[in-house]
Amino acid sequence: MMTPEQLGEYIERHFTRSAYRWERQPAYEVASDGSDYKRYLDGAAEPMWERLDPWLQVLRDERAEGRDRHRVRLFHSPLTDYERYECEWGYELTGAAGEGIFVLDPADHRLPEVMIDHDFWLLDDEHPVWMHYGPDGTFHGSTVEPALADSYRLAQRTALDLAAPCASWWAQHPEHHRAAHRKAA
Repeated sequence: MMTPEQLGEYIERHFTRSAYRWERQPAYEVASDGSDYKRYLDGAAEPMWERLDPWLQVLRDERAEGRDRHRVRLFHSPLTDYERYECEWGYELTGAAGEGIFVLDPADHRLPEVMIDHDFWLLDDEHPVWMHYGPDGTFHGSTVEPALADSYRLAQRTALDLAAPCASWWAQHPEHHRAAHRKAA
């Protein structure tokens, strides 16, 4: 099983054209969030830019180099606090920096059977990586799974066909925004 550092190295080696990420956990307990998720829940106005700015620059550089990074996020009904955090403090910013962000809302679509029941990366359409998480969203590691490449490609095509661009979906659903959620609570 690859550690986060090994996964980063693997992605860097095998992401020459495209990197696709399928996300379906209700929440992620990952170090890359820093303290931003807690700050979001506590009502802070914006993320910690010193943590986020370098990542946004990586995304801009990838786009300038012609590398395409995109993801589809499967939402839960109702949206979790973490999913709201991702939209407001993650996807809005990473999308503006060049990452293609798409969402699947279970209220809009019944998931076809071809959809994968775990998180994964598909790099350059030929390097499948299974992302292993615990029930609480803690990352346990990742494994390269060549036998799953065809399944991952089919799931990717299906997800992208069904998904909506995150920015437009989020704009159409102000009831999910933190401000509306806090007023209702």
